[in-house]
Amino acid sequence: MSIAGFLAHSALAAARDQTRTAAAIAADHDILTELFTTGRNLGWAGSNLNQMAKTLNSGGDVTHIEETLADVRRAATATRAAVERINNRQKDETA
Repeated sequence: MSIAGFLAHSALAAARDQTRTAAAIAADHDILTELFTTGRNLGWAGSNLNQMAKTLNSGGDVTHIEETLADVRRAATATRAAVERINNRQKDETA
C-alpha cells in the first residue's frame, strides 16, 4: 500500500469510528508522524550506506562508515518503536 493510500485508509477509518476521543486521534497522529519521519530517516541512512557499499565494491575508500551504520541502526530502532506503539494501541482498542 502506498503512503498516500495508507493515509487515506487511516483517515476514512478514523472518520467512521465515532467512539474515538480527540486524545486518541491526537496520539495516533503523533505516532504516525513519528513513523513517517523515522521511515524517511531510515531511507536516507540506507541510501548513504548503499553509496558507501558501491564505493567499496569498486575499490574505493569510505570515511564515516561507522557513523552511517549508527544512523541506520538508530533509524531502524526508532521505526521499530513507532510500529510497536501502533501495534500496542491496536491491541488496546480491541481488548
